[in-house]
Amino acid sequence: MNAPIANPVTLGQACQSVLLTADPYAKVMAARAAARQWRLGRLAHSFDVPMPDTPARPEHPQLLAPGMMPKRRKGGTEANRIALLHALAHIEFVAIDLAFDLVGRFGDQFPAAFADDWMKVGADEAMHFVLLDRRLRQLGSHYGAHPAHDGLWESAYETRHDVLARLAVVPMVLEARGLDVTPVTITRFESAGDSVSAKILNRIYNDEISHVFAGTKWFETGCSEHRILPKDYWKLLVNRHFRGSVKPPFNDSARLSAGLSRDYYA
Repeated sequence: MNAPIANPVTLGQACQSVLLTADPYAKVMAARAAARQWRLGRLAHSFDVPMPDTPARPEHPQLLAPGMMPKRRKGGTEANRIALLHALAHIEFVAIDLAFDLVGRFGDQFPAAFADDWMKVGADEAMHFVLLDRRLRQLGSHYGAHPAHDGLWESAYETRHDVLARLAVVPMVLEARGLDVTPVTITRFESAGDSVSAKILNRIYNDEISHVFAGTKWFETGCSEHRILPKDYWKLLVNRHFRGSVKPPFNDSARLSAGLSRDYYA
């Protein structure tokens, strides 16, 4: 795997550098720098380097197949909360790569406003990861202390040749699922007296609504350009590229705020 470009001058180079950075906090810094450089107009809207099929990963956590992951108990013990926070931190860590891969791999198919949205999403995901890892450290743990699975990136790899498939599956299925389950998770933390973690999850939840909205907006934009009916095409792409099923319970109000009407998923 190539080394990251030290001083990227194009949007493609900046995104590639994030993906090729393995250390979690170095990746966070690369993500923040790339988003800031783009926002300040210091990166050319050019995609002159390829994105890796697999991002660089740290030595820990150990990555297991989803079916090999230890089962998490739903009790309110601190150990169970730490395991859940670690799983969420891993999701946010992978989400950094998902956002920058989306820009670097498909940005040339859209106007610069596409990069505006997704570079901000990438910076948000980096901030979410830092918040969760900091909380893990306050509880005597850290990111990498538990195994994790790579199912999120498997969905990215499956859709690496089709931006509409990527948007349909990653923000509009996987991130939308977070809108369904996070309020219940917040309540669990509050019931356990862990208001600090609950506040972090509430902040992430509100940001994720805007991320799903960006996915829906650009999916519908792409469908419009190809004169495709978005809701029918979304169902076709999900059936083709998503290995699981889209099943209730659904947080209809949050999904609607994110542009996902029940016509898509009901």
